[in-house]
Amino acid sequence: MTLNLCVLTPNRILWDSEVKEIILSTNSRKIGVFSNHAPIAATIDIGILRIRLNDQWLTMALMGGFAKIDNNEITILVNDAEKGSDIDPQEAHQALEIAEANLRKAEGKRQTIEANLALRQARTRVEAINAIS
Repeated sequence: MTLNLCVLTPNRILWDSEVKEIILSTNSRKIGVFSNHAPIAATIDIGILRIRLNDQWLTMALMGGFAKIDNNEITILVNDAEKGSDIDPQEAHQALEIAEANLRKAEGKRQTIEANLALRQARTRVEAINAIS
């Protein structure tokens, strides 16, 4: 039995097809989802979504949102997302270096919070490239 996974951003449908399983980063922990999973609603953290199609694993960088799992249907609504295979490695590493530099230069609480958020997003994009594929 399979699951239907739909990943939506405000601008597009990034994924809408059947999968064997997923590993999802929620705000409290990572969860694995197989067919016939108990119904759940969860807040999605900035992190990696791992998707298994038969024997192949794909990754996505998710930038926070919500997930609903019910009756073998997984709906993930996120602020932004990118498939690991669509991320330019050179650009992602440059963005990570810039985010690290911006955090070092941050002054005050607001700049520090914004710089930390940008750093988490940049690290997630790099992790999506380097993760199992």
